[in-house]
Amino acid sequence: MAAGELVQQAQSDEAEFGVGIYPTGRRSVARMYEPAAPSSPFSTAQLARLDEALTLSSRETGVDFSVYLGELGSDTREAAEKLHASIGEGAGNAVLIAVSPGERVVEVVTGSDAYTRLPDRAAKLAVMSMVASFKEGDLIGGLVSGLRMLSDQAGSAPK
Repeated sequence: MAAGELVQQAQSDEAEFGVGIYPTGRRSVARMYEPAAPSSPFSTAQLARLDEALTLSSRETGVDFSVYLGELGSDTREAAEKLHASIGEGAGNAVLIAVSPGERVVEVVTGSDAYTRLPDRAAKLAVMSMVASFKEGDLIGGLVSGLRMLSDQAGSAPK
């Protein structure tokens, strides 16, 4: 016994588009496969915009910027610091922007080397700018604006 779908089709000498008929009379039907689109809160253009902002900020300043978007839990600062530490050896020269929209929290964690170029005041101003955009519903715009402000404050990469 063979497995498969039983389909009643009108017998015809000519095969319609996408159908192959074997000499035995068996029909092989080709169907268009459409993969499910990945589910993401951002469009491809928005992701490209964020990627470009991260790349330019890191390249111009020499500081490694990264963004985390998701739940941080009850102790948001501790969770953000753990995420920053997971960067590894480069954590000293890295800045993590952790955003939890559901919890309405933004944390900026700077490594020991990056802190000399990005003091708390600069981080607070960037967070205020991001929050203003977030309130308007512009998550990507807020992240890009915050990255620009932080990279402007950090200045050019030391030579």
